[in-house]
Amino acid sequence: MRPDVMRMSLKDRFSHLFAVISGERFLKKQGLGNEVPFFICSYAPQEAVDVARHTRSLVKKLESAGVRALEVNLYDLSITLLKERGIWDRILAMETSVSKAELKELLQGVLDPAERLVPAIAARLASEPHDVLFLSGVGEVFPYIRSHNVLNNLQSTAKDKPTVMFFPGEYTHSPESGASLDLFGRLHDDKYYRAFNIFHCEA
Repeated sequence: MRPDVMRMSLKDRFSHLFAVISGERFLKKQGLGNEVPFFICSYAPQEAVDVARHTRSLVKKLESAGVRALEVNLYDLSITLLKERGIWDRILAMETSVSKAELKELLQGVLDPAERLVPAIAARLASEPHDVLFLSGVGEVFPYIRSHNVLNNLQSTAKDKPTVMFFPGEYTHSPESGASLDLFGRLHDDKYYRAFNIFHCEA
């Protein structure tokens, strides 16, 4: 699966995902050259609703094949963390009265990937048996949480099992700019070099 992946139907793309993720090579992290087992599954932003539906089906299909996929939705996790800290209602109330910059600064503080988010993901990983981690909800938490920050902080936490991040945009590689995550196809979400494009993986 190469450059014209986006021309393929979602059904065909998810068939590829199932073939790759259920394979022994993927689950045993073979052929990664000592890199962290992080994979990006990019999709067009307008496909978000259908991707969420297909992802739920993929989790069930993998389970039937004996592969346990743990999905962590970053948006749902963020709300859970805010509620646990007792500030969810306060943030909803102040959303209309503070500037976007102030709200962004507040949320980036209370949802800091290193201090809050990744420890919460680590707790899920420790308590729920799994063979692969799915990260979703990336678009919903932007710009409060940046995907490359999550991946950077997950490197020591989620290195034992493969991680697939579902990304609404493009994961591009070029000689000039290196590798970058471009959210929604236009917002440059900074450089991240260590993940593999899952559509370039052989089943």
